[in-house]
Amino acid sequence: MTFSLAARPRRSVLYMPGSNPRALEKARCLAADALIMDLEDAVAPDAKEAARHNIAAALSEGGYGERELIIRTNSLNSPWGEDDLKAVAGMGADAVLLPKVEGRSMVLEAMAILDHVGEPTDLSIWCMMETPLAMLHAEEIAFAHKRVGCLVMGTSDLAKDLHSTHTLSRTPLMTSLELCILAARAAGIGILDGVHLDLSDDDGFRVSCIQGLELGMDGKTLIHPKTIATANEVFAPTADEIAWSQRIIKEHAAAEVEGKGVLLVDGKLVENLHVESAHRVVAMANTIAAMERSTS
Repeated sequence: MTFSLAARPRRSVLYMPGSNPRALEKARCLAADALIMDLEDAVAPDAKEAARHNIAAALSEGGYGERELIIRTNSLNSPWGEDDLKAVAGMGADAVLLPKVEGRSMVLEAMAILDHVGEPTDLSIWCMMETPLAMLHAEEIAFAHKRVGCLVMGTSDLAKDLHSTHTLSRTPLMTSLELCILAARAAGIGILDGVHLDLSDDDGFRVSCIQGLELGMDGKTLIHPKTIATANEVFAPTADEIAWSQRIIKEHAAAEVEGKGVLLVDGKLVENLHVESAHRVVAMANTIAAMERSTS
């Protein structure tokens, strides 16, 4: 199944430690839209090479269905980053996630390594946005290369570097979040919200998901499978949104036949921009339904 960018569900994107083969196995049965198989933070230094082999073996075996598969490498400034990129090129992932990207040069350096080993030309580049300098260079990063496909907020590291506190409202991070959203939307690429660290705070997690949705995020990065269901629920179109979107599409099409570009539906003005959003909602709903059927 092939998805357009607009209809690619990324409601729930779960980090999976590459050093844990059991976790990689379990991931085949989880309802996450995407999996980030991690070689960086979740893997101890003495387990980096084994983690690469684990991920390669898991991807070779397959069984992940329609889930989007991403591999997070170590930084190119680390002893493992370059070898990670060379290994990822042959693993068959959908994307590689680069940590601590702070400018265009980091993206181009990674692309040069991938090009040298002849990686698949459809391998997407995702960028972790987790430092103050990344926030200041968000536009540059989003437009760094045509294969940059998504910005991923690293709000834990960002809060540490900003010396800010973790609050329910996330007010200390709001400027950073919105700068990255602006850059992603201007570049026509995806953007994912950062993780919620307190796994005992179910209500806070839901609030964070709702806030991310309202800001314009495509979905939430997760650190535990228990949070998948909530993220999937919050970031999916509701039944009312789907029905309203279908109605707008139908009535606008009828109005166009009559030569009308603008119409009223239940007293609400409907223009082309609303129809475009309605098509996106319906396409996303249809793709989510297809994914769920394929994994049931």
